[in-house]
Amino acid sequence: MKREKDILQGNQVRITDKEFLHLGEFIHREYGIKMPPVKKIMLESRLQKRLKTLGMKSFSEYSKYLFSKEGIRDELIHMVDMVTTNKTDFFRESQHFSYLTSHAIPELAAEYGAGYRRPLKLWSAGCSSGEEPYTLAMVLADYATMNEGFRFEILASDISSRMLEHASRAIYDESKVAPVPVMMKKRYLLRSKDRDKGLVRIVPELRAMVSFRRINFMEGDFGLRELMDIVFCRNVIIYFDKPTQERLLNRLASHIAPGGFIFMGHSETLSGLNVPLRPVAPTVYRKPFQGE
Repeated sequence: MKREKDILQGNQVRITDKEFLHLGEFIHREYGIKMPPVKKIMLESRLQKRLKTLGMKSFSEYSKYLFSKEGIRDELIHMVDMVTTNKTDFFRESQHFSYLTSHAIPELAAEYGAGYRRPLKLWSAGCSSGEEPYTLAMVLADYATMNEGFRFEILASDISSRMLEHASRAIYDESKVAPVPVMMKKRYLLRSKDRDKGLVRIVPELRAMVSFRRINFMEGDFGLRELMDIVFCRNVIIYFDKPTQERLLNRLASHIAPGGFIFMGHSETLSGLNVPLRPVAPTVYRKPFQGE
């Protein structure tokens, strides 16, 4: 009876310290996400929905299912969706987009012909629900109208299949697109025929400029076969511990062309990390050319 009382409290299933430790260690090992004790309530709260959907009455039952052959096949992806944090906005940290068009792109074009002799390759790593890659597409589409012959390709990735589905649909509440400049709204957004819904959708031409892919930063070589000129990996490494940050950034750097750029979040720093990247602007880093 005591065990049942500990688990069921206020009609909510409670996770024990042992169950939290087991799940937390797995999440950290497989996905790099830190799960310190302070995240116990968060994990418990987010996974409540999965237990309810599956009709399970304890985290012990859920954990047993999750690590079964069937659970690894069918449930693991849902668990990851529940525990990942997805917070993003259009034109978030807008100074990055100014630096992109005024410095990064012109320098890569002059050095490599990137964007002209071949398409400029960008990667939005940790794209969440798509606001970042679509912001990039808007900025670069505008840049292309003023620079004849300029071409680009955008890859957007996330670990959450749920977020990738949202991003692929490219439908947003009007409140979400408030940061988009007025002229870009007119060019790149379509309002719903039912104005009461308050929804907009990215125009097809812009959606076609972005390809989406599920990538787990802890697995393999990311499946990338070409080097990237520019990587946006903003507000991602803050969820990892220092050793994981260093390993991830070294792997990301291996997929950046010499002279390429990586943009980080405003609260992230590479200080103290042994990585082949040098600062060129606040939260903007560059991979040195060979011999530098």
